[in-house]
Formats: sequence, structure tokens, C-alpha cells
Amino acid sequence: MAKSKKSADIKSTEEQVAEELNNDTQVKTEEVEEQEEQKTEETPAEEEVDELTKLKAEVAESKDKYLRLYSEFENFRRRTAKEKLDMVSSANEGLIQSLLPVLDDFERADKSMTEDADIKSVKEGVDLIFNKFKGALEQKGLKIIEVGAGDDFDVEHHEAITQIPAPTEELKGKIVDVVEKGYQLGEKVIRFSKVVTGA
Repeated sequence: MAKSKKSADIKSTEEQVAEELNNDTQVKTEEVEEQEEQKTEETPAEEEVDELTKLKAEVAESKDKYLRLYSEFENFRRRTAKEKLDMVSSANEGLIQSLLPVLDDFERADKSMTEDADIKSVKEGVDLIFNKFKGALEQKGLKIIEVGAGDDFDVEHHEAITQIPAPTEELKGKIVDVVEKGYQLGEKVIRFSKVVTGA
């Protein structure tokens, strides 16, 4: 009887231990499940926060790049506008410097022209000044548009100011007379030749 009581006690102790183990396991399992649930609940929120932080950083970086690029473009625009103005003024400066000697020659010629001056020497002086003036302009790229009576009319180089009956059959639709010379600077026409055409 003592044996059976001992065995009953052992069994009940084993059952108690097993029960306690089951309880502990259940409690631990529940705790682990709760922790996992909390992790699962926290993870998407944390991921969203991380994603939002990354996006904010990217937006800030893009905005910074945009502002720098805009600033660089504004500086470039101002610099090129200033360079353009400088180029125009320096181009005018170069032309005027090349014409100053001609102006000096005109002043000297004007002083030398008196009533008792020889017409032939005055004419020679004016011709020299004219050639000097023409040479200075040619150095800057100015060219006369060559045109004469009998040439074909070209709308890209000539401007017909009037039309008259052609004196001969050959001049019909052609240039009869040149009223004003035309000029081009390089390849660009800056003044058309004013011509009279034959009808």
C-alpha cells in the first residue's frame, strides 16, 4: 500500500510537473506569439517611416540640385549677356579706331583748303583720304556689291526702286541704271544696291 501511495504521489508529482511545464510552455508560447505580433505590427510602420525618411532625403537632394542648377544657369545667362555687350562695344571700338586716322586726315585737308589752294592738290588729297577710308572699311570686311547696267536683277542683292521702259530689247527685265551702291559685310548684305530695271 505504501508502494502504491508512493507511486500515486510520483504520478501526481509528474502530472503536476507536466502541467507546470505545459503552463510554462503555453505562457512562453503566448509571449513569443505576442512579441512576434508586435514585431509584425511594428515592422510595416517602421518600414514606412524608413521609406518616408528616404523619400524626404531624395526630395531634399533633388531640390538642392535644382537650386544649384538654376543658380548656375542664371549666372551663365548674365555672363553671356555681359560678354555680348562687351563684344558689341569692342567691335565698335575697333572700327572707330581704324577710322580715326581718316578723321585726322580730313581735319588736315580742311585746314589746308584755302582760297588760293591749288584745286589739283586738293583733289589729290581728298582722293588719298577716300582711299584710306575705303581701305579701313575693307579691312573690317566691307565689300561693294558689284553691279552695272545690263546685269541680271537679283532680289538677294538688289532693290528695284523704279521701272522704266527698256531703251533696248536686251535690257528688258535687266538693270538699266544703278542709283546707289550696295554693300555687304562678310557674306551678309547690309545695304541693297538701289537699281532701275527695264520693262
